Amino acid sequence: MNILAVFIGGGLGSLCRYAISLWLGKTEAGFPLATLVANILACIVLALGFILLERNIEMSKPMKLFVLTGFCGGFSTFSTFSMETYLLLMEGNWPMALLYVGLSILSCLLIIGLLFYFFS
Repeated sequence: MNILAVFIGGGLGSLCRYAISLWLGKTEAGFPLATLVANILACIVLALGFILLERNIEMSKPMKLFVLTGFCGGFSTFSTFSMETYLLLMEGNWPMALLYVGLSILSCLLIIGLLFYFFS
């Protein structure tokens, strides 16, 4: 049951990630907006899941695995983030690469911190 929960959650997370990439794509300047948005949303889902668990809200092990491991794992995009950053650097677009890395890391940390602050 646990393996199935991770499998289905990962598939749904991947489909959501793909939908965001179709919807947002890259900006005209080449900024990988879809990956940034997917990573921020995955941080929100992951933080809220941990907050619910911290509040001792009952969640079965398959449900935890479905949401926190499967969905967030399929939805978050660190490998895509890394490749897009690398490609920006190889294109010589250092300012865009630095902006992307900075926004990705800082916004995701800020989102998680704010959610824990307000909901824990």
